Amino acid sequence: MKSSKTTQRLFLLSLAGLMTASAACTSPGKNTAIGAGAGAAAGGVLGAIIGHQTGKRGEGALIGAAVGGLLGATI
Repeated sequence: MKSSKTTQRLFLLSLAGLMTASAACTSPGKNTAIGAGAGAAAGGVLGAIIGHQTGKRGEGALIGAAVGGLLGATI
């Protein structure tokens, strides 16, 4: 069973991902929205993997999703 803290982190991560994706949808161009969504998803996964190695999976996923979303929207 997951602890309350882990569940809370996963909820915040999901919320951050949705916020990033919805913000990207207001940007001009379909490719920008797709890039932001894909970047946020990939960044979240990679951030969670890296964060797990340091014992901070939730924070890593959150940071990875935010950075990935920004980079995905930019590229």
